[in-house]
Amino acid sequence: MSWSWLKKIQKEAPKFWEDYLASFHVNDETKRYVVFDCETTGLDIKKDRILSIGAVAIVDGQIKVQDSLTLFVQQDIFKAESVPIHGILKEGQEEKVVEAEAAIQFLDYIKNATLVAHHANFDIEMINQALNRLDLGRLKNQYMDTDIMYQKLKYYPEDQHTSLDELCEVFKVKKSDRHTASGDAFITALIFLKLKKKLDI
Repeated sequence: MSWSWLKKIQKEAPKFWEDYLASFHVNDETKRYVVFDCETTGLDIKKDRILSIGAVAIVDGQIKVQDSLTLFVQQDIFKAESVPIHGILKEGQEEKVVEAEAAIQFLDYIKNATLVAHHANFDIEMINQALNRLDLGRLKNQYMDTDIMYQKLKYYPEDQHTSLDELCEVFKVKKSDRHTASGDAFITALIFLKLKKKLDI
């Protein structure tokens, strides 16, 4: 009989994971949102990897540019065909961290914030896959999706999706640094605030 399952249960969780989980037991007076975006090597959640993560916080209806995070991830898997989209080279000038360090920094940054993203399920699942490779659990944060928010605003059916570019046109948001993680996170934050106001939430 194999006792590997017992060893896995007995293995202590790393401190950064325990700190992340502990953040959900803290009663914050101020609601903090973290708008984030992942640039990836592709759209296959199992096979593709995160190239970069960009995130910015929103507190009291204000985008806090000084409270932001930008990470570039070292690549074991790299697809040259995706470079024209995100512009990230395997041996580019950006300072890069290994995937495990990116996960640690991301969890430390978001803590118990409500996450916001456009087509959020994909970005969240890419983070979850990275956590799974570290033998950790899944993200515990509540989240909001700007695509779903727009569906509710327009009474669109669930299968009618709107791209980030289309929402930029609708809400007259300038597409600065489009297709960079930090740029898309900031654009999504602007759109999120406009949708939140219109939906009165």
